[in-house]
Amino acid sequence: MAGVLLLVLAGCGTSNAQDSSITIGSQGSDLQIWEHIAKSKQAKDAGLNINVKEITDGTQLNKATTEGQVDVNAFQSWAYYKAYNKENPNGKLAALGTTYLEPLGIYSKKFKKIDQIKDGSTVAIANNPANTSRGLELLQAAGLIKLKKDFGALGNLKDITSNPKHLKFKEIDDTTGPRVLNDVDVVLISNTVALDGGLHVLTDSIYHEKLDQSTKDNVNILAVASKDKNNSTYKKLVKLYHDKDIQSYIKKKYYGTKIEVNKPLSYLDD
Repeated sequence: MAGVLLLVLAGCGTSNAQDSSITIGSQGSDLQIWEHIAKSKQAKDAGLNINVKEITDGTQLNKATTEGQVDVNAFQSWAYYKAYNKENPNGKLAALGTTYLEPLGIYSKKFKKIDQIKDGSTVAIANNPANTSRGLELLQAAGLIKLKKDFGALGNLKDITSNPKHLKFKEIDDTTGPRVLNDVDVVLISNTVALDGGLHVLTDSIYHEKLDQSTKDNVNILAVASKDKNNSTYKKLVKLYHDKDIQSYIKKKYYGTKIEVNKPLSYLDD
């Protein structure tokens, strides 16, 4: 009887250990950040046993989260999250909290300022829907074009209502941005791709996103399956991400280009 009791207790102990572990799905620089966090003293002090799993396709990563292969994911913007939920009403996600804004930048080797861009210049812009719309909104913020009033997260080039400089657009794979800088007049490049190409959005771009209400849709979040939105253990990850020592590491590692956004989710809904 004593032996059976010990086996039962041992089994319960193993179950609890498994329950306390969290699998985070991620990709790119976010994957690197969470691998660092998983090994950190801060994670240990918080009692979190974090496993990091790489899934490079965003849609598959979200599906893996709703299907339980991943507990929490860290890779997507608020806009991407909203678009995914709209397209997948039977497998919705819930946001846990905000993490950062990684500014999209406008780069050029021919012009040093936005107002120097000449009539008829060619602008290279990402050919995937989320980054196309984001790029167009940045061009509008820079005063180069105007978009439809109801322009949304899946907007495209057809939604341009005013193009006073007669800009020509060339759609490219957004991972090739740095490589086409010598071939076109202006290129829009996401920060992760820019860093990989040796570019710093805060110093090398001629214009970039700022953290304000106009860019709130581009703030990155942690996301879970909707059934887990109130999971108190998962919510600890948000606080862990914003720990001052973790933030110090991120700032140094990515040269200050991942701008911390530590705000309530209501900030994104407003």
